[in-house]
Amino acid sequence: MYRAHVLVCGGTGCTSSGSAQIIQALKDEIKKNGLENEVAVVKTGCHGLCAEGPVMIVYPEAVFYSQVKPEDVEEIVSEHLLKGRVVERLVYHEAKRSDGSVSSLNETTFYKKQHRIALRNCGVINPESIDEYIGTGGYEALGKVLTEMTPDEVIQTILDSGLRGRGGAGFPTGLKWRFASGNRGNVQKYVCCNADEGDLGAFMDRSVLEGDPHVVLEAMAIAGYAIGASQGYIYVRAEYPIAVERLHIAIDQAREYGLLGKDIFGSGFDFDIDLRLGAGAFVCGEETALMTSIEGNRGEPRPRPPFPAVKGLFGKPTILNNVETWANIPQIILNGPEWFASMGTEKSKGTKVFALGGKINNTGLVEIPMGTTLRTVIEDIGGGIPNGKKFKAAQTGGPSGGCIPAEHIDIPIDYDNLISIGSMMGSGGLIVMDEDTCMVDIAKFFLQFTVDESCGKCTPCRVGTKRLLEILEKITDGRGTLEDIDKLEELCYYIKENAQCGLGQTAPNPVLSTLRYFRHEYEEHVVNKRCPAGVCKKLITFKIDPIKCKGCTLCARNCPADAIEGAIKTAHHIDNSKCIKCGTCIEKCRFGAIYKE
Repeated sequence: MYRAHVLVCGGTGCTSSGSAQIIQALKDEIKKNGLENEVAVVKTGCHGLCAEGPVMIVYPEAVFYSQVKPEDVEEIVSEHLLKGRVVERLVYHEAKRSDGSVSSLNETTFYKKQHRIALRNCGVINPESIDEYIGTGGYEALGKVLTEMTPDEVIQTILDSGLRGRGGAGFPTGLKWRFASGNRGNVQKYVCCNADEGDLGAFMDRSVLEGDPHVVLEAMAIAGYAIGASQGYIYVRAEYPIAVERLHIAIDQAREYGLLGKDIFGSGFDFDIDLRLGAGAFVCGEETALMTSIEGNRGEPRPRPPFPAVKGLFGKPTILNNVETWANIPQIILNGPEWFASMGTEKSKGTKVFALGGKINNTGLVEIPMGTTLRTVIEDIGGGIPNGKKFKAAQTGGPSGGCIPAEHIDIPIDYDNLISIGSMMGSGGLIVMDEDTCMVDIAKFFLQFTVDESCGKCTPCRVGTKRLLEILEKITDGRGTLEDIDKLEELCYYIKENAQCGLGQTAPNPVLSTLRYFRHEYEEHVVNKRCPAGVCKKLITFKIDPIKCKGCTLCARNCPADAIEGAIKTAHHIDNSKCIKCGTCIEKCRFGAIYKE
């Protein structure tokens, strides 16, 4: 037994910030002080508060250290682990009480309004240890369904829970399983996991795979039993090397323990799982394109019907759910459908994981009950907008979603509410924007992504999105007309109605939502040839206020285009024929003398 455990985040975010070096330094320092039999170092998945990484939690005190550096390790070991003194300068600022004591992380605003189901083990266990997963109740749900429940009872449990697919469309999970459940034992069937998370700013599925890979394996085996499938495939993008490595480890461990393979739990049920790596094509997040890619072909969508539950992977009945959906299944089986259905709203049960990013203080991974308001997420959990700026909009659903304006900040977040205001849940990316964001530029940004990611199979998507982008570029360049705005809107609806798959059908959403709530910004670009947010370079001019300018020459010395003129201690001037509008001068000016208009 160890007297202390030091949990260090080993997710992608903290790894990129040097957590691997911190873990090694910890092990070296613990050995140096003869504590290897007293203190255990555990590499976990994501703790959620990514903005504060690398992060570390020391138990049993549950002290949360943030922004830890390798050079801090010696002090942590000598002071905290040896002498029992908390290193106050490294404690997360919100965990410090006024009396000098340290509060639990669950008491901070970032965590106290969350409810973790899909993320329950992330940041808690070593994801590379099947024993730790089993120690938290892992594989109990699989044992329960194989020894106590019929396949139809499993499906009814998922139906009664109200769980809807967390990949974006929100289709009832139990209904999908029921459609594929016929002819058990007589037809080869497949269970697939969509881990090809491609939405801009989204990292929910990656974090679950990195922090709790066994939960996905267990859930897929449960689904295999429910529909009568013997083989599963996890389609994960190759750009997720840590997730891929931990999935490989988890699959090997589950096979070794007899939890994958032949005659699981002595029940006669056979089920195994293999990985397939994607090359990062956004369109392969669409279920039929994903299955086509698993088959070894170019990832392009197929017409529906027939739906995958009837004719999917290799022409056989197939169910596909995303990582977050799978992560809920074992807990629903263990706690009952009523438990899950008691959370959330009438039509959107349970919780939802969001990757919170953009202009927000607490960037990170959050899991909230459905029906939580956007204001709660931004102001309480997210800690508000940096630098005293005003909240302008939030983008949900990535390139397939839309922008939620400030006027709807009190809307409860669920599937139907978001659709009603022109956005959508998507897989869970939530990008916050402040008053300095140009909404026309945002629409253009998402269209650029969609144009690049279109598979090109159907004309409305291949050609239509390109035409949308050209009109947006024309507007942001100052060459647009009011007729272009009307044409933009008309083309959006044409693409939505005629594109073959979900990528093309939802591609116009960012344009339509910004037109709906921020049409005045489009008109300002077109009529007055001005970008109100000062973002579109061809519509802004950099100027120097002669009263504020002290003639320090710092701006001129740093200008890469030699566009700033003026003698020492005299007001400077910008030659706009040379200015490339890079913004370096504004960053360097100490007196606030340079501005955009």
